[in-house]
Amino acid sequence: KKIPHFPVSTAIGHAGKLVIGKVGDVAVAGMQGRVHFYEGYSMKDVIFPMRVFSRMGIRAVILTNAAGGINTGYKQGCLVVIRDHINLQGTNPLIGPNDERFGLRFHDMTTAYWKPYADAALEEGKRLDVDIYEGVYGALTGPSYETPAEIRYMRTVGCDLAGMSTVPEVITARHMGIKVLGISCVTNMAAGVLDQPINHVEVLETGERVKTQFVSLLRAVIPRIAEDVK
Repeated sequence: KKIPHFPVSTAIGHAGKLVIGKVGDVAVAGMQGRVHFYEGYSMKDVIFPMRVFSRMGIRAVILTNAAGGINTGYKQGCLVVIRDHINLQGTNPLIGPNDERFGLRFHDMTTAYWKPYADAALEEGKRLDVDIYEGVYGALTGPSYETPAEIRYMRTVGCDLAGMSTVPEVITARHMGIKVLGISCVTNMAAGVLDQPINHVEVLETGERVKTQFVSLLRAVIPRIAEDVK
């Protein structure tokens, strides 16, 4: 609320704070929570923090999220490095007049997620004995969880994960030339994968349970990313 024009997160589990500090010798800025399209914000609001980071001179971002596991090889609580995404949100944050200060009208998304960063995350995860995989993230708007039929469709078109965020920020980051590492925490198995309903309390509890592993992974990966952008 103290930062002019910054959107304020209303989602449970999102503190809505911007934290600036260091991980070892690496200067970092981190958002404790994000805003989502489903909260009623416009896409321009959702991506505003990413625009600000660009103007701050940030050249690489790590985007994390809680996701539902579609791939039956995943387990609740595992981490998944995002290799690519499928945008099923029905919109794009760059619709409207293009701001030439940030990037081209039509920008390439072949390398939406920077391969060397994804490779580094997998290497460090395995070295730390983290339960880690790789996959394709499918983004919907939410806030309702997906139906079993929607999950079957997402699996058919190649999604390993289902979530309600991340893709707008990735599109915007790549528009500005910022390199992206994306990591999902599988906080629940998606609808129909297991014969049980999904609830947000379970999502929050799983996120809390794997927090230590997640932090260890980020501490290991950040210096490697910093070497690339220094």
